[in-house]
Amino acid sequence: MDDLQLQLLAEGYCIIPSVLSSNFVDRLREATDIAIDAMAHDHRQAQQSTGSMVPIYKCETCGELVGHCDMRKALEGLGFSDWRYTSGYIISKPPDSPPLFWHYDWGGWSHPFSYERMPTQVFVMAYLVDTNPGNGCLRVIPRSHIQDHPLHEMMRDAHTEELLLASDLSAVEFQKHSDDVDVAVQAGDLVVGDARLIHGAHANNSDRRRTVVTMWFFPNYGALPEPIQGYVARRFQDEPDDVATWDPRIRKRLYDLRPFYHGNRDPVPFSRERLSRKAFFAKRM
Repeated sequence: MDDLQLQLLAEGYCIIPSVLSSNFVDRLREATDIAIDAMAHDHRQAQQSTGSMVPIYKCETCGELVGHCDMRKALEGLGFSDWRYTSGYIISKPPDSPPLFWHYDWGGWSHPFSYERMPTQVFVMAYLVDTNPGNGCLRVIPRSHIQDHPLHEMMRDAHTEELLLASDLSAVEFQKHSDDVDVAVQAGDLVVGDARLIHGAHANNSDRRRTVVTMWFFPNYGALPEPIQGYVARRFQDEPDDVATWDPRIRKRLYDLRPFYHGNRDPVPFSRERLSRKAFFAKRM
């Protein structure tokens, strides 16, 4: 294992520097600005904490990113052999916007494999600007992907209306924690994080957008238990109509990364409720 894979497994995240060229970052920035500017007013109002959640399929250049050779080479360098893409969003915090609440992304907590060391799902964040605590950089709770943490007991379900609207910034989901670590990066870097990792983002107190393209992958899909494969394939099966006019080469790269399951095992039920390790396995006895 190399150092980056070891960090991902142990800490729950790693930074792969300088993956995307400055020219490609410029293209992505231009394309995402167009997609963000096209957002409806209601969407902006409803996403005060995240800033925006524009699906990648609204932006062909972002679709190009998903299967981009430089990114695939960087991800394969982490040592996993069967990368499968499921979804992605343009997440852009506007100037003077509040923090992003603490949360985790994983929704398969009903299966015991979710408590193993190996990642089931990862987020891959491609930042289009340099980030720091002043403009909304990522912050994480290291090791919270495999270890119980006090925040697990205190956080509410992610993406509730109250959290999205950031209507109560005194809530625990928005507070600094003694264990948190800032993840500041340069434009063109990739941040890879375990989907179980507790993470959030600082407020953007700058006068510019802070945009990231966030994609979710299953890095070792064929090695996952069949019920999880079934859950993934069923949940992310259909190709959106929006991509029908895309460059066929981009569509093919996306198709080649799609997860499929042809077995007969029942899919694991979707669940964002994370029990403590002790409580989960006691419940199964």
